[in-house]
Order: sequence, then structure tokens, then C-alpha cells
Amino acid sequence: MKKRALLNIDYTYDFVADDGKLTCVKPGQEIEAAIVKLTKEFIEANEFVVIAVDRHEEGDTLHPESNLFPLHNIAGTRGRDLYGSLAPLYEHHKNDPNVYYMDKTRYSAFTGTNLEIKLRERGIEELHLSGVCTDICILHTAVDAYNKGFNIVIHKDTVASFNEAGHEWALEHFANTLGAKVI
Repeated sequence: MKKRALLNIDYTYDFVADDGKLTCVKPGQEIEAAIVKLTKEFIEANEFVVIAVDRHEEGDTLHPESNLFPLHNIAGTRGRDLYGSLAPLYEHHKNDPNVYYMDKTRYSAFTGTNLEIKLRERGIEELHLSGVCTDICILHTAVDAYNKGFNIVIHKDTVASFNEAGHEWALEHFANTLGAKVI
């Protein structure tokens, strides 16, 4: 059996709450129970869980996203807090060596981070992806995972976007172009 890890990407206040800065709103809120259930399953199975959270700095006009999206997930703000019942689940398990919280500053959780090192040192071969946005951060992380040789599993009841057409396109792209298992 392949060693696997769960990457829970950007399930934060700014991306999910009604008044978040770049929010999916209802589609993001509707996946909360499934994300929490999947995260609990991985934790209880003693498998590696990565909580990858977007981090931006106030006033950073040089970041590529600064001209594309409203400011979001600003360091030190509520916007970066994990959303809903994922927050207390993480708080309860944050000292578990198999639960890893990491900042990311680009769409992909691999870009400019030590994520690949953390996965390789554990012998991880299969990545399960959940979170938001399906057609942005989930997609770019999946492309990088594919290019690094990881097997990819997308739990479609645990991903969402503020762009329904982009969400549907990305689900098809995962399966047809990246060879991901979409379940």
C-alpha cells in the first residue's frame, strides 16, 4: 500500500466566510463537514496531514496576485484563520508530529516551501488534496505534484471554488491530464 498524505489547502476565513476577502461563500461552506471528516480520518490513521495556508503581507504590491485579486489572507489578520470546525480540530492536534501547518505565498503549496522535503522524508507517494479554490491553488498544487511524480487523489466533495465553471473544468483536468483519481 502506498504511503499517503492529505494536503488541506487554504480552508481559511478569507476564502470561505460570508465576509471573507476572496470567498467561495456557499460552495466553500458546503464542503466543511467533508473536509473535517477526511482530515479526522487521516489523523486517526496516523497519516501525514498538511495544512497549507496562503500568506500575504499588507502593502505587498510586487506579489503577482496583487493586480489579480483583492488583498486576502494578510499576515496577522482573521482572514488567515482556519474556517469553521477545521480550526478546533487543528488546535486539538497541532502538536501531533503527523500534523504539519505551513505558510505558502503562491498558488502551489510546493512553490517556495519545504513541502516536497517533508513528503519525501516520510516516503509519501500519494497525495490527497482538499480545500479551495479547485481551479487555482488546488490545481497548481496538483500540477506540481504530478510533475514531481506523486500520485494524486482529489476528493471532489472537499474542494470548491467561487468559479463553478472553473471548478468543473479543474475536476476534469485532474483526471484527464494529470491522471488523478477523482473520488
